[in-house]
Amino acid sequence: MAKLFGTDGIRGTVNAHPMTSRIAMDVAVAAGHIFRENLSHRPTVLIAKDTRLSGYQIEPAMVSGFTSAGWDVLLLGPMPTPAVAALTRSMRADMGVMLSASHNPYQDNGIKLFGPQGFKLSDEVESQIEATVERMAQEGPEFALADPDKLGRVRRLDGAAGRYMELVKASFPDDLRLDGMKVAVDCANGAAYRIAPRILYELGADVIEFGVEPNGLNINDQCGATAPKGLRLKVLETGADIGLALDGDADRLIVVDEQGRVIDGDQIMALMTLNMKETGRLQGEGLVTTVMSNLGLERFLEAEGMKIERTKVGDRFVLERMKALGWNVGGEQSGHMILSDYATTGDGMVAALQVLSVMVRQDRTASDVLNMFSPVPQVLKNVRFSGANPLETQPVQDVIKAVEADFGKSGRLVIRKSGTEPLIRVMAEGDDAKAVEKAVDQICDAVRKSAA
Repeated sequence: MAKLFGTDGIRGTVNAHPMTSRIAMDVAVAAGHIFRENLSHRPTVLIAKDTRLSGYQIEPAMVSGFTSAGWDVLLLGPMPTPAVAALTRSMRADMGVMLSASHNPYQDNGIKLFGPQGFKLSDEVESQIEATVERMAQEGPEFALADPDKLGRVRRLDGAAGRYMELVKASFPDDLRLDGMKVAVDCANGAAYRIAPRILYELGADVIEFGVEPNGLNINDQCGATAPKGLRLKVLETGADIGLALDGDADRLIVVDEQGRVIDGDQIMALMTLNMKETGRLQGEGLVTTVMSNLGLERFLEAEGMKIERTKVGDRFVLERMKALGWNVGGEQSGHMILSDYATTGDGMVAALQVLSVMVRQDRTASDVLNMFSPVPQVLKNVRFSGANPLETQPVQDVIKAVEADFGKSGRLVIRKSGTEPLIRVMAEGDDAKAVEKAVDQICDAVRKSAA
């Protein structure tokens, strides 16, 4: 059987492997069987989804799997990924499930699994689930199923949104309000389309809503953190003080300042890390981020007496390093920000409230507080492919070696296969913008030829 889990759970096009109703049900049975073995009580799982049409298909498959394995199910409805993590922990549930393909288009969906403490599952547990699904295919599922009198029950959890909203608002300083601030928020027609505007309103902001009319097919469509052009225009049109762009499951944040400048996760992380140091809340020596973050961020933090720790791409790898080091700030250039004082996974709204709190406390504009450093010229391009991984071919490897030799120590290359889409991502950065562009183009051309 082909591998199910990627860098962030299971993800793919609906009704194609691995994102089918059958696999969703089998994964629920397998996960339920594995976790149930160590429990002495009747287990409970929380299940939420984003606004994709396919959520109506995948959700009942997961419900069927868990109930047949003897689990009670609480349905949360459309909710952000960080809400599932937070509520699993606060309600002492035994597992949490989020059905979402994050920033991907509507035809994709995904399954993200959380353990009882609100953390994503380890590679080891994911491997156990895959092995159990394989065993079920070979032997039949009976060994993993509950007796008829121990089947699970299902109910919808009323008030789930309110519970999560209060947890998020608790991350905002008690002595501050957003009164008089005009905030535009783009919810990507996704999971936070009701929650995010309400949080901002209750904290006093004048809220301008964008991307809050999901129809099952328009999630992330020309909106959200991966397409902030619409929010940028809305900010300029309305004179908003700041624009906040979430993605489909609201675990990442991109900002638009009052001048219409799009701010990525690197500037946001620089602000949050420095602010936490200055207010005595920083644990550890600095920031955990990935190989994709700009060299300018690293230089900025070093100048402020802090360190940067880099990991592979993926917020789960960031969190693992944070836990190992005992640090409490981490994230990705793409907008995943993890503040472990408040959340166990990336949370776009928690990060947004940290930015807003600095603006209010210091009475400064978004363009001022988020202009932390000058980025080193950086170029990232994606090449779509089908079939075998082009990076494993000799011609591509030869070009990469040649480019690295030319690049020398003047810059940095990161070339990788996406863990969520059939893409090769090629990134280069350095002080010479022309050399950076040339390096990326040479490698992309080689990948395209190999993939043709």
